[in-house]
This record gives sequence, C-alpha cells and structure tokens, in this order.
Amino acid sequence: MQQDKGGIKIIECPRDAMQGLKEFIPTDKKVAYLHQLLKVGYHTIDFGSFVSPKAIPQLKDTADVLNALDPELVSNSFLLAIVANLRGAVAASQFDLIRYLGYPFSISETFQVRNTNATIGESLDRLRAIRDVAVRSDKEMVVYLSMGFGNPYGDPWNAEIVAHWTDQLSKEGIKILMLSDTIGVARPESITYLFENVIPAYPSVEFGAHLHTAPHNWKEKVESAYSAGCRRFDSAIKGLGGCPMAKDDLTGNMATENLIYFFDNIELDLDIDRKEFNKALLMASETFPDH
Repeated sequence: MQQDKGGIKIIECPRDAMQGLKEFIPTDKKVAYLHQLLKVGYHTIDFGSFVSPKAIPQLKDTADVLNALDPELVSNSFLLAIVANLRGAVAASQFDLIRYLGYPFSISETFQVRNTNATIGESLDRLRAIRDVAVRSDKEMVVYLSMGFGNPYGDPWNAEIVAHWTDQLSKEGIKILMLSDTIGVARPESITYLFENVIPAYPSVEFGAHLHTAPHNWKEKVESAYSAGCRRFDSAIKGLGGCPMAKDDLTGNMATENLIYFFDNIELDLDIDRKEFNKALLMASETFPDH
C-alpha cells in the first residue's frame, strides 16, 4: 500500500463519471481505463460502489472490476468504494485492495431519502454501523456532506447546519469529510466561508471539496477552496458525470485537467505523471459512450 503524499490530494472519480450513464460500459473496458488511471499517480481513485444494481446498474460489476485489477498497479493509489448501507460496507470490506469506504450523508432530508432511501436519523445509524465495519476491517471512512452548499428542495440550509453536522460526525470519529456541492450551486463566498470556519475548528479532520461545476465557473470555486485551506479535491477527467439521484439535468464534476491547470499556474508540484494523464484523457473519449 502506498504512503500518503503531502500537499494537494487529487481524488479521481471515474465512479462518479460512470454512474449516471445509461449505456453499460463493459467490465473489461472499465478495468482497462482504471489501469491507465492507476499509472497517473493520483492520491486516491473513487473507482466503484457496492450499492443496489437497481439503483446504479452501471456499477453492478464493481466486484468483478476489482478482482480483475493488477495489484501491482493498485499500489500506486488508494482505492475508494462508495457504500450506501451496512450490506454494501460488509461486501466492500472483504477486499484488501480497498482502502476507503465512502458514505454520502446528506444534510438535506429530501435528498437523503432520494439518494439512500433513509431519513437523516436513519442515515446516522447507518453511518455508525459502516464506521464499525471500517474499523474492524482496517479501512477508513470518507463521509460526503451532500448538499453541503445548498439544495433545490426547499429544505433548511445555512452554514450553521453544516457546522452542526460537521461537529456531530467529528464526534462519531469521522476523520475525512468532503463538503459536497452536489448540484453545482456553491458560490465562491460560501465555499470560502465554510472552509475558513471548519478547517481551523476541527484540526483532527481532513476536509475536502467535492465540487460540481459548469465550464464557465470552475476556477473561482477551486481558487476559493484552496485559498481557504482546502487541500483535498475530487475531480473527474473532462468533468464527466454528476449525481443521478439529484435531478434530471446533471451538473458535471470538477474537471481534473482544470485542477491540474490551476495548480500548475500557481507552481505547485502535484506528483502527477503528465504523460500517463494525457493517455488517460484520450482514453476517456473511448471509454465513455455518451461523450
């Protein structure tokens, strides 16, 4: 297993890029794409999910994909799998190659039910059960505060609600929290405000940014998060994907090439193999049928 790298952590999210596609990507094609991503040097790859195949049919072959991966290549990056309940956590925990169990915890009641078929209270119980599985199997949890910057459903949202759930999850022993702009509504002001307030208040928690964005406003979002102290960023090559549980029109992920461009511009060393990244960029066009 690789050691943690310092500085900026880029988490490539092919799982997020794939999950909303209607045309099924064959398993061998997924494996080939992941093998190329593993050559790039990302800190972590969010590669698949152990959820109901009825909910996300595109990822019904996650276990098969995992079994086909080259363990030597996997040593280049950590692997993260999304789980939505205890059953998924138990299934994912059986694989030594998986380092992180990711769980979407929404601070919007409506979206929590829509995304995981559970209320916020039920979701907190699920989180505790998944945490216990993670501890027993020597894995770490990554919790996503879904709708962290607002939501379209009319549920109450403000910075105090975000702070409340940050505090609650910190007390539950969660060490990695991703503030998630699930539908792309975050503004630079809210990004700055949230990160500037939570990062110093919880020094034992690593905060990250899962930002969905449109092509015209990605830079201001990255700049705001970075300037406020965020050093962990989720992204997907070409900005593909989005959350199919959120609404009909998906707002794409932060494009990895934009992240790299931004950090190159401020002369930060990302420890990314650019030659292998460019190969992955080209390969994405062949891998994703709708793009």
